[in-house]
Formats: sequence, C-alpha cells, structure tokens
Amino acid sequence: MTGLEEDTARPAISSRLEGLRNLSPAERLDKVAASASLDDAEREAFGRGGLPLALANGMIENVIGTFELPIGIATNFTINGRDYLIPMAVEEPSVVAAASYMARIARPHGGFRTSSSDPIMRAQVQVLEIGDPHGARARVLKEQDAIVAAANARDKVLISLGGGCRGIEVHVFDKTPVGPMLAVHLLVDVRDAMGANTVNTMAETVAPIIEKITGGVVRLRILSNYADLRRARAMVSVPPAALKTENYDGERIARGIVEACAFAIVDPYRAATHNKGIMNGVDPIVVATGNDWRAIEAGAHVWASRSGRYTSLSNWEIDREGNLVGTLEMPMALGLVGGATKTHPTARAALKILGVRSAQELAEVAVAVGLAQNMAALRALATEGIQKGHMALHARNIAIVAGATGDEIETVAGALAASHDVRVDRAKDLLEEMRGGRG
Repeated sequence: MTGLEEDTARPAISSRLEGLRNLSPAERLDKVAASASLDDAEREAFGRGGLPLALANGMIENVIGTFELPIGIATNFTINGRDYLIPMAVEEPSVVAAASYMARIARPHGGFRTSSSDPIMRAQVQVLEIGDPHGARARVLKEQDAIVAAANARDKVLISLGGGCRGIEVHVFDKTPVGPMLAVHLLVDVRDAMGANTVNTMAETVAPIIEKITGGVVRLRILSNYADLRRARAMVSVPPAALKTENYDGERIARGIVEACAFAIVDPYRAATHNKGIMNGVDPIVVATGNDWRAIEAGAHVWASRSGRYTSLSNWEIDREGNLVGTLEMPMALGLVGGATKTHPTARAALKILGVRSAQELAEVAVAVGLAQNMAALRALATEGIQKGHMALHARNIAIVAGATGDEIETVAGALAASHDVRVDRAKDLLEEMRGGRG
C-alpha cells in the first residue's frame, strides 16, 4: 500500500485550526466537533464519564472506577496530501504542541509521505520433544497447504474480507535449555483487525496437525507482537530555511538534527531516549484509539534491535539540494475492529475525528506523528535544549500542584516560565503574593 490513493469517501477537513490553543477546552471541542462532524453522543465521549462505569466493568476484571488522561488535538498535519486532526491521549506536557508545530513547518513543503505493507501478523506454534528438528521442519513445510487450509477454515469472515493465512515459516533452534525446538509461524493477513484473537485461534487449530506431522509435542500457541511484516513508513523533507529561529540559522539546525540522530544510531543509551521521543508521538494515538500501546512498544524496540544492537528507529539526512530529510519505519499492528477500539466511546469518537478508513491508514498516521515528534525533540536539542519549551508548558502542572485555580494557573505558570524557576515552592510563593494583593 502506498498511502497515496485518492479517497473520495473521506470528508475533506482542514487541520489548520488557528488559535486553538487560545480557546477554552469547551470551545476547542466545539471547533473540532464541527470540523469532524461529531454528533452529540460523540461530543459527550470527550466529557467527564466518557467511559461509563458499567461499560468499564465489562472490559476488565475487578473494576473499581476509571482513570482519565488528557486528550488533545494535534493540528496542521498533512499526510499524503490530506489533512488530519490527530487525537492524542497523553499526560506529558509539550507533546501535542511539539507535534503540531513540526507539522506546521512541514505543511508548506508537502507534509508527510507514508506507505505501509500488508497487515500480516505472526502466530507461533512451539514444538518440543523432537529428535530430528531439521527433518521435522522439512515435513512441516511439505504439508504447508494442509496447515494453511486448516487455519483458514476457522475464520470464514476474515477470508470473505480478503484476509487469511498466507503461508508458514518454520524456524529451528538446535540447542535450547529444554532441548531442540521448532517454531512454526503462521503468516496471517488480518485486514483491519489488530489480529491477536484471530491468529491465536488459528495457532490452536493447527497445533494437533503439527504434532502429528512432527511427532513432537506442542506447547505455546500464541501471536508474536514483533510484527516485522506489518510495517508503516513515513518521510518528511524540509528546506533549511523552514527551520530557522531567531537565534539559529536553518543550516545549523538541520546539521544539528543529523548529528543528534547520529548519536542515537551509534549509542544505545542515547537511542533509548531518542526512540522514547518517537513513541511520545505514536503511543498517544494508539491509546486514544483504544489500541494496544504495549504491543506497539514491544514491537518497536525489537525492531530497533534487529541488527543485534539497539539503535535509532529513525534516520535524518541532508539531501543533495540541502534539504533535511527524515524517515521512520517500524512495526505497527493497529486495528479498527474489535477490543476497546469498538467498545470505548472515546476511542470510537477519536477514530471519527481521524477519519481513517483502514488499519493501515491509521498505522501510517501514527508513524508520521512519531516522526514529527522526533523532529521536534531533535530540533530543540540541536538549539536551545529540550528544557526551555518543555518547562514552560510544565509550569502549568506545577501551578496546579501548588494550588492555583482558574485564571491563577496561567498567571503563575507565566511567571514561573519567565523566571526559569519552575518549582512548586516558588509557585506557592507567587500564589501567596497574588492572593495577598487581592486582600
């Protein structure tokens, strides 16, 4: 999939919602709801009690309540020539603002370009107690058609949608702590599902067949969250002039971004933080849409280690015209059907705001936002440092912790940021001064 096909069914929206940050939360919701054509129920999903307790009680065990995260809208995104408003559920300050700002920089230069592979998930069947693992592998591969047919017989709906088991792989482990081992992988096109339940059921279905073929004993029958065949890619290219600030020219910033990425490429200590910054963009979309952020994290970090050494997920380069070019490719197993994506009212409303038509499109959007977030972090690190902008936004949290309410929050936060002294005790002193002055 290239991600470039024209989708005439998708309503046109503009992601350039100017002045959104200056509105109240209710006014922002009004503006987003109008852009995304949300109905009353969908609007209410973003209010208090968006996940009713009765519904939460059916989702997991021993429910005692619900836990809320802020959900914001990243603006300015153009991806493959289309505008997207991006719902992001996250507690960390500066994430939504940083992604929106980088999208604004990229917007006049074509925005982000994305593509993705087919949604192929792996199910693993572990085989033990085999004396001839290589011979067993040959026998399993010989019976591939029968194994695939048995797997597909379990999910007629998936087959009717164009999905299903496409083939198998067989991996031999000659020496393990429990002796020789075989791992049979079912490669399953899960279409718009994340696919865990589908591939797990198929693995359990074919397990007796594999036991009979190999003469071994099957133990685990479970999906792999290392979705290396289900990848999404994003690319952005901007001229240096678009990056310049009051204190730094664009060429200096572009070079600094490339140099910062080089550090992450060679050093795993830096790569861990570098990749965390990428996931700052990806995870909030995964959470907002009711998908499994833990699975996405697991797959991302294995992908970053696929060479045998942990390294950067992204690459930043300067092309022959002098443009800064960033690319990101990673596993992205997201779904639009099943699980919390369908049961959580806010997740459903978030998907409507996004306007995506397939799980692959959702994956491409998530990777584009991850690349934007990475660009923002590296740009800050290459110039004034990460703390200046982050602490300015963090000051609002500190003001609230200190007891500020209403208009006091912005006043105290502004004073903290201006003094570059963002501490709770300082915020309390400011509050006392303000309230004393009113007396």
